[in-house]
Amino acid sequence: MKYVIILPDGCADEPIFSLGNLTALQKARLPHMDEIARTGILGRSNNTPKSLPAGSDVATMSVLGYDPTIFYTGRAPLEAAATGISLGENDWAIRCNFVTIQNEIMKSFNAGQICSEDAAELIETLNEKLGGDTLEFYAGVSYRNLIVWRHTSDFSVPFREGSTHTFPPHDFSDQNLQNAYPSGAGSREMKRLMEDAHKILSDHPVNRRRMAAGELPATDIWTWGEGKRPNFTPFKKRFGVQGAMISAVNLLFGLGEYLGWENIQVPGATGYADTNYEGKMEAALSALQRVDLVCVHVEAPDEAGHDGDAEVKVRALEAIDEKIVGPVHRWLKTHGDYRILVTPDHPTPVRLKTHTHGDVPWVMCGTGIIPDQATHYNEIAAENASVILPEGHRLMEHFIFTR
Repeated sequence: MKYVIILPDGCADEPIFSLGNLTALQKARLPHMDEIARTGILGRSNNTPKSLPAGSDVATMSVLGYDPTIFYTGRAPLEAAATGISLGENDWAIRCNFVTIQNEIMKSFNAGQICSEDAAELIETLNEKLGGDTLEFYAGVSYRNLIVWRHTSDFSVPFREGSTHTFPPHDFSDQNLQNAYPSGAGSREMKRLMEDAHKILSDHPVNRRRMAAGELPATDIWTWGEGKRPNFTPFKKRFGVQGAMISAVNLLFGLGEYLGWENIQVPGATGYADTNYEGKMEAALSALQRVDLVCVHVEAPDEAGHDGDAEVKVRALEAIDEKIVGPVHRWLKTHGDYRILVTPDHPTPVRLKTHTHGDVPWVMCGTGIIPDQATHYNEIAAENASVILPEGHRLMEHFIFTR
């Protein structure tokens, strides 16, 4: 049996005025996702427990079959694993976003979609001026970078689970940041680091270059998503199949690393609407020759939601359907027993420009799946779903074990 999960990040939404009060899934032309609905089952699940943040870290952990109330320790440790960063028992990983702040307003949570080359140059400077034995900066992809704060005998950051409070910058797009900065244990050190970085970035050659080209500068770093190393049960031990992850973001690769999966990077995969959809599809078909299960993650709908751009969200969904879902499903149908699942992790409403809690629609079909009455894949159709999972981490069991 071959299994494929296609994960259009953040594609779930609410009716959007500019789309004639349709959701992006309703508005988009999705013949291949609709085919899965007609030949399979349509359901919905809640992947983000109310006690945890409505982020891709929590939600994707649920989608992959792990209860985040048990396994979640923070977002940054997952991304650290993707880049080969080793965390000791008392080390903390922290997300370090490049952002653009103007007059205490979050002008851009991704510093104008800063390219990885510019970000890496800025990280190198921050490491030179602020790094040391206990503090390390690591370049990631685009605006998504990391800090590791290591405990030593002569220095300790007093973070404590449950008492350090940070917030994702995309939660505050175009908003005042007065109540958004870190608070609680360790926040003094975090805010001092952010202030020191601001001084360094304010006249950095990269930012001068960006402004001269009409691009937004990376005025600041934003620290959030802190956490310690998690302890996962390997996926194959839990579910009996070997997996592979295809993505453009380190969060997903970090989850893949902890689950014991093969991580596959695709040239031209950007995390935005211009990503290499065909390359991801080809990588998935190649991986299916080696492994039992492939997860193809596409960040583009989530980024469009954060940008408040409904049209781009629709186009991204149509590209996923045409260039990934269709070809992969056709291949599966000619290569023996299979199952295919399409599901977002969480909603990212265009109106709110951030993640929210709540149910998301999913659709699956394949060997042993008895079709229900669904004909289309979208949030409104899922109101009458045949399967409802209040605990999203049960979806993987349903996908693999249902007979």
